[in-house]
Amino acid sequence: MTLLSAVQQQFPNAAIPQPPTIENVPAHQILVCTNGDLREVANVTCWDVQQSFEQKLEAALEHISDKTVQRVHPVKETHGFIGSQREGSDAFMQVDQHAPLIVLLTSWQYSHHVAPSLVHHKGPLLILANFDGTWPGLVGALNLCGTLTSLERSYSRLWSTDFTDDFFYAGLQEFIEKGTVTHNTDHLQLIDNQHPLYSTEAGQFGQYMGEYILRHKEIMGLCDNFCMGMINGVFPQKALCDIGIPMEGLSQSSLLHEMSLVPQALREECLQWYQDNGMTFDFGTDHESELTREQVLDQCAMLIAAARMTERFGLSAIGIQYQQGLKDSCAASDFAEGALGSTARFPIPNENGDIIRAGKPIPAINEVDMGTGIPQIMLFRLLDSLGLPSETTLHDIRWGSVYKDTFYWDFEISGNVPFEHLKGGVAGATGYRQPAMYFAKGGSTISGQCKAGVFIWARAHYEGTTVHMHIGTGSAVELPEEEFQRRLNSTTSVWPLMNVELHGVGRDQLMATHESNHITVAYVDEVQLGWITSAFAAMALRQGMAVTLVGDVRIS
Repeated sequence: MTLLSAVQQQFPNAAIPQPPTIENVPAHQILVCTNGDLREVANVTCWDVQQSFEQKLEAALEHISDKTVQRVHPVKETHGFIGSQREGSDAFMQVDQHAPLIVLLTSWQYSHHVAPSLVHHKGPLLILANFDGTWPGLVGALNLCGTLTSLERSYSRLWSTDFTDDFFYAGLQEFIEKGTVTHNTDHLQLIDNQHPLYSTEAGQFGQYMGEYILRHKEIMGLCDNFCMGMINGVFPQKALCDIGIPMEGLSQSSLLHEMSLVPQALREECLQWYQDNGMTFDFGTDHESELTREQVLDQCAMLIAAARMTERFGLSAIGIQYQQGLKDSCAASDFAEGALGSTARFPIPNENGDIIRAGKPIPAINEVDMGTGIPQIMLFRLLDSLGLPSETTLHDIRWGSVYKDTFYWDFEISGNVPFEHLKGGVAGATGYRQPAMYFAKGGSTISGQCKAGVFIWARAHYEGTTVHMHIGTGSAVELPEEEFQRRLNSTTSVWPLMNVELHGVGRDQLMATHESNHITVAYVDEVQLGWITSAFAAMALRQGMAVTLVGDVRIS
């Protein structure tokens, strides 16, 4: 008598789940799965490109080996993506856990659909992405890689424009033969408090600021969390408390309530302020496909409400989890977040009529990503304490390509940039309607070309309960209009675009080691770049983080 039949005999009414039927994968086969969006319309739209890259992968495997593909999950009537955590869990329940597995990504994906199953998969694992601006599997792959790192699951990563180049073939061959893909990581330098920068004047000031945060606490207010399936953006509470940046858990329903208290006249005054200061809005009348005044007035109410909540809770920064939930309730959060993070901001009165934090940005944590919120808060506090411009933002590492023998990254986010980061400031910004595929309720972007200048960049991730901070520097450029427009049209044309060269970090180096699709940036004066970078690194060390300098980082 089997165990299950014995239990069934003792408990005749038991409904015992039946064990899955698992067949070993033949040696000539490699498992392949593809993760997708939680939003069905996005999966349907992106399926044709995904399907074409699955065919490219099959052709590449045939070209270099005898391997064939076995799909982990079936193609549905409208697409072949995994579209939910339940679907991903069910698909992997019957998978041979020791077989080699490739996760092929050509679009945005919600990492939590598959990450819990990948943690339990025992076979070699490769995260494979296309490198494209319009269909950015590289963005989804960087997020999934960061998630797996945070969950302490080993994996390999690989990327390619069309799956036919030598770099791709060599990496795929190595995965087939060894179960891993190795990359050069010489651009990473793990430092500690014995590093020379720690004892410089800048380093000592950074220690002072780090100690201030540990004692004073910088509270990060988040209106819900876990946006866009980003497990790597949800840090353990102990990790946050250890570094002096605890979280204030807020509710998006509270934000909606606060928005409802903003009178129409104040909304109108807010919108008029931005128009009077030169921002252009591409207004139309069709709510479904065009930007309307009502959508922007909704965003003005959100801006005012978020500022008031920031003051009420004594927050250092605030973030809004627009996807999912709020997207079905109000216009997009991006204009409100970008405006909030700007020094040039509509004077927002509290309930007593006093202006909230006049002359100072309020760091806005787009997509409630704690891994960007941590460096944003720290950079704001450091720069503001020195009397320097302290606006920060995050960007997606969206794409990149060569122009006149130089590789420039295209950093892009859905509208959440401070006006000070744009060429021309408020007057250089245009508000377009957010893409209807993702933003049914519409709302304005803050669009334009980001200004030229040097910047410090950073990203925090966690391993266990230890916070890791990667720090680098770069130069933003203003490309000629024709080239800028080419890049804009190859990504999302209504979003702000920052074209950058990272100091000492090429395309493949960043793709090999960055632990997120997001990157935090703050412009600084070139003369002060080394001093600020040293102070920031020492600050992170003093707060108990593991610190890695990335690329050619100047210190002083």
